[in-house]
Amino acid sequence: MAVDKAPAEAWLLDMDGVLVHEEHVLPGAQAFIDRLREQSLPFLVLTNNSIYTRRDLSARLARAGLEIPEAQIWTSAVATAQFLAAQAPGASAYVVGEAGLTTALHEVGYTLTTAAPDFVVLGETRTYSFQHITAAVRLIEAGARFIATNPDATGPSPEGPLPATGSVAALIQKATGQAPYFVGKPNPIMIRSALNRMDAHSETTAMVGDRMETDIVAGMEAGLTTHLVLSGSTRREDITDFAYRPSSVVESISDLVEAV
Repeated sequence: MAVDKAPAEAWLLDMDGVLVHEEHVLPGAQAFIDRLREQSLPFLVLTNNSIYTRRDLSARLARAGLEIPEAQIWTSAVATAQFLAAQAPGASAYVVGEAGLTTALHEVGYTLTTAAPDFVVLGETRTYSFQHITAAVRLIEAGARFIATNPDATGPSPEGPLPATGSVAALIQKATGQAPYFVGKPNPIMIRSALNRMDAHSETTAMVGDRMETDIVAGMEAGLTTHLVLSGSTRREDITDFAYRPSSVVESISDLVEAV
């Protein structure tokens, strides 16, 4: 597919598979970021990873060689916290997750507790414990509403796929009969919250992602131009498995530099 010739006025960029892979910058990422800055175009780096704070992720990108300030990083944890603050200001939550999620909830004024919380909020962690999952099940059965940061069933690691938030959410749903509300991609709420952060409009914003089932469908449903890169999770032959199509398909973000 050809890249849309009309330049976007704002950009949303998925992080893993688009800008970096593990701890390595992908080809064209630095040139693309440099071009956005030269053109003074607003952009945010998006990730469904809720483990790390935005400061942590900024430091991770810096170690890889990309200088992205924390203010230009938007995580599913931050989107979840903002969603909850809008829905139930000053409420309480029991959190199964790590610093990225607990920090985001504290920043919007939430109280974290095990005593009759308003919400159980599930995020990603590398140390899911049976004790914490059991507590979440019992609190949901006692009336807490079930929220999860993102539906990804697995996440990447150097050794291979790891069970992620979606897998643990399925376990809790099976035990309680309560389905979670997922805030992160592909929920357009995450995209709209990012647009609000940039004061941008969907009609003039582009989304660059490597996953059809999260990045591309979220951007499409939010009304954005969508660019699929093949440098991450999706292979070209996978595209036909989906009922929808991105606006363009390119090998890597380096192929989009001239579109800015």
